[in-house]
Amino acid sequence: MAPSTGAQMIARSLRDLGVAVVFGIVGIPVVEIAEEAINLGIKFVAFRNEQAAAYAASVYGYLTAKPGVCLVVGGPGIGNSTVNAFPFLLLAGSSETHLTSKGAFQELDAVSFLTPHTKSAFRPAALDAIPDAIRNAYRSASYGRPGPSFVDLPADIIQGVASSSTTLGPTSLVPLPPKPSANETTLFKVAQLLKSAKSPLIVIGKGAAYARASDSIGSLITQIQVPFLPTPMGKGVLPDSHPLNAASARSTALREADVVCLLGARLNWILHFGSPPKWNASAKFIQIDISADELGRNAADPALAIHGDIATVIPQLQTHLSTWSYKPESSPYASRLLTAKEKNLATAAKKAADPTLPMTHSSALSAIERTLHSLSPPDDGRIVYVSEGANTMDISRSIFPVSYPRLRLDAGTHATMGVGMGYAIAAHVAYNGLGATPGEAGINVTEAVGKPGKKKVVSLEGDSAFGFSAMEVETMARYGMDILIFVINNGGVYHGDTDDAARWKELQETTLGSGNLDPGAKGLRSTSLSFGTRYEDLATMVGGLGLVARTPEEVEAATRKGWECGKVCVVNVMVGKGEGGKLEFGWQASSKPKGDGADEQKGGEQMREKGKGGRGSKL
Repeated sequence: MAPSTGAQMIARSLRDLGVAVVFGIVGIPVVEIAEEAINLGIKFVAFRNEQAAAYAASVYGYLTAKPGVCLVVGGPGIGNSTVNAFPFLLLAGSSETHLTSKGAFQELDAVSFLTPHTKSAFRPAALDAIPDAIRNAYRSASYGRPGPSFVDLPADIIQGVASSSTTLGPTSLVPLPPKPSANETTLFKVAQLLKSAKSPLIVIGKGAAYARASDSIGSLITQIQVPFLPTPMGKGVLPDSHPLNAASARSTALREADVVCLLGARLNWILHFGSPPKWNASAKFIQIDISADELGRNAADPALAIHGDIATVIPQLQTHLSTWSYKPESSPYASRLLTAKEKNLATAAKKAADPTLPMTHSSALSAIERTLHSLSPPDDGRIVYVSEGANTMDISRSIFPVSYPRLRLDAGTHATMGVGMGYAIAAHVAYNGLGATPGEAGINVTEAVGKPGKKKVVSLEGDSAFGFSAMEVETMARYGMDILIFVINNGGVYHGDTDDAARWKELQETTLGSGNLDPGAKGLRSTSLSFGTRYEDLATMVGGLGLVARTPEEVEAATRKGWECGKVCVVNVMVGKGEGGKLEFGWQASSKPKGDGADEQKGGEQMREKGKGGRGSKL
């Protein structure tokens, strides 16, 4: 047998670890690794942009509970994986070791650069160190709080040839991460506090979705009858239609809750740090989290914190709570949640039915929702939603209910725009495999969700967010992915300039100096995008289906065509420019304390809270 090269040893290490797919972009010198991986049966998904490839690998790790692997020449994607706790292994090529400090091609001390930002960063010193370096990085990415690991692969290591005396066995599989349980003393204290609550609330974060804790959390909620609030990517751990879901009364729940139990959710900006005026100033926070670093952060009390695996700790907590159950039917707090929910649902229904043209975000997204759910109801669990873009993401969060975990992906903790196309590709590969025949179950997901069979990936994109990685439409077409993309086109970042083409042309001419030369004249703003951009043509040019929709009826027709076409489809949904105002994400907005339900009447806040769940609710 011919001596192994470094590239072959790297590829074999990945195969032996059970890696089935690698995302990335090739170049010198990593192209040899990709080719050897393909030779060993590993699928390689070649992207157009390193950023999108890294996003895909990181969320693939979240969906499969195994580190997603990205192979590139440089090193992107670390920050997104870190802040979202996605298990992610980044392999990156670098210049030859003997050229260090000489200004070699793409020379960078990447290990020193990335060590503060990763769970581990290695550079194998010789060919025989490759298997251990890759295995240790792979293990590190998924143990404890998931996150990114990095292996730097110099060109001379990749292209080197092992001596005939070098004999390396297969790389051993990494066992599943340990699942720590809770301290019994703390469990007793937490259980007593919950029993004493007059206005309890359970907050379900994406950590609970990653922990595969749906069954244990469902059993707990059924027993104790406490209202719950899912965070954006915690949606679906319990069905949005659950009668105890308080999502559509979010502001009221936060403002009145006196004891809050956080399940894999962090007290960061998304949850307003646990601080007033959004939260009750006297609220006590219980935390259950796999990350010890999160315990006691911001408004949380470390004495009420439990370091452990959520799926392991919840049954322990349920035992301590014994037969105790909250009584929402006799609770003034639960009654106020129900009142707020009904009020917000009524307002939301009115917004969804708005006949105004151009369409609003709400009316356009509601038309998409109606059609998709007539094709595949939420309880089937056959649709994976990806969403990004400030308005599109905020509003769609509550319009599109899900009934199972990990079927909704969005811009995450850092509100990172540009993740959408990479996430959509990763979801398709995770749930359906690569090259899978229609109806074949997802081959790489460790826990099945929803009804068996192929899942449809639907990406809801703001026009600005879509632009970050729009060329990945070609990647989808190349790999035969029938992803359905809706671009909500208002001609701007957050909001557009005008709904009139001629007026937009005037603004453009003023900006270019060929129109109104009055020094006080206003042209295009920093948030401006081109008017009426034909985003659907991106699908057409790669052999997919491109459609444009300007009315709810056209949206419904385009949705059906896109669902049935069997190839990548981009629907360009033309909506009104929207209203200008303070630029911020919805859950970032601050407000002064108001009376019951008052802040839920703010347009943006209401739209974020108008969840579909809760008809016939106990709240």
